[in-house]
Amino acid sequence: MAATSTRIWPELKVPSPTPSITEPSTDNPDLLEINLGPNHPSTHGVLRLVVRLDGEIVVGLRNELGYVHTGIEKNIEQKTYWKAITYVPRMDYLSFFSGEVAFCMATEKLLELEVPRRAEYLRVIFQELSRLHSHLIFLGTGSVDLGGIALLFYCFRDRDYVLDLFEMATGQRMHPRYCQVGGVAEDIPVGFERKARQVISYLRGRIGSYEDLIGQNPIWRERTVGVGVMPPDFAVRMAQSGPNIRASGIPYDLRSANGGYGAYRELSYQPVLGANGDVFDRFWVRVQEMRSSLDLIEACLDGLPEGPYIADDRKVVLPPRHELHTSMESLIHHFKIVTEGYRVPAGEVYVPIESARGEFGFYLISDGSAKPWRARLRPPSFVTLESLAALATGHYLADLIAILASIDPVMGDCDR
Repeated sequence: MAATSTRIWPELKVPSPTPSITEPSTDNPDLLEINLGPNHPSTHGVLRLVVRLDGEIVVGLRNELGYVHTGIEKNIEQKTYWKAITYVPRMDYLSFFSGEVAFCMATEKLLELEVPRRAEYLRVIFQELSRLHSHLIFLGTGSVDLGGIALLFYCFRDRDYVLDLFEMATGQRMHPRYCQVGGVAEDIPVGFERKARQVISYLRGRIGSYEDLIGQNPIWRERTVGVGVMPPDFAVRMAQSGPNIRASGIPYDLRSANGGYGAYRELSYQPVLGANGDVFDRFWVRVQEMRSSLDLIEACLDGLPEGPYIADDRKVVLPPRHELHTSMESLIHHFKIVTEGYRVPAGEVYVPIESARGEFGFYLISDGSAKPWRARLRPPSFVTLESLAALATGHYLADLIAILASIDPVMGDCDR
């Protein structure tokens, strides 16, 4: 069962604003400095943690980033808006579709382009499938960090059913480039709805098994309950978002905050909240969010509107594929968009969406050309890692691994 007891929140003895680095007192000459990473099975990517230990107790910690060197922001600025979509899902490669949606929504806002309702619903379906994929990876790899490998096999098996749906609709299992400015690339194929409902039914039963495995397991609870507690005021000070801030009891979810965005505005969604803000709750909230994602997908399938799946704007949208064989005008139009792109009115915009890790925001500045003048991203993993030092200080080294797993960073999301 979930940890739902009322807790008196501990006071973290850190100054305000909270630093992202903790340094130990120099009074103890016997401290040991070790490196976790940049190549280490517990770091969830190429991350280096410089840890100072007093015995087995963490008394100092510093994050060292910059080992991935993707340069995605600058690459986007060198590409047309149409070509830049391909780069974005390589950042948070576990919640890949969310990045595509954020970039397309920012571009659509600059263009003042209205997206058809059917496309908005399809975007929600695939955003939630992407969230399921990310949370399954999180739960499986997090269980390995806590010393259990069985859950990894279960989660990776179930992840394949989610990726089957991506492959059925887009031809790709990951990084599909399915989201396009103005809507989505293709309508869902015949048989997709039936297959999706089968996966929903199957995963609902599997989530019950996950709840039993982590909620009823005394070893799991011993390793997670009361460990790495993030009080609500601390979470706000550190600008946390996503499941991490909701595990601390704060109902901040962009799918429902301020009315939501896209088709979420038409769907009834209540954020899943934790009670204690510890490692256990951060795991538990994500497991419950998988159930909520299934409910949202089912609601979208039940209410999927008829109509076009992409806007009818020939300036920015590729012509239908069947026209390329019969219309020279459509062929030229297709060629010009793919090679030269389309011009976006000058302006600047910030569009955030709710990815599996929290607030994923895109800030775009257009100078009126076919390429973004400036692309700046607000990656949730980068912000989340800033809290790790304060959360881990005073805990055992083994607890540091559990805390790191529970905040769920992706390093491609940081080194952008």
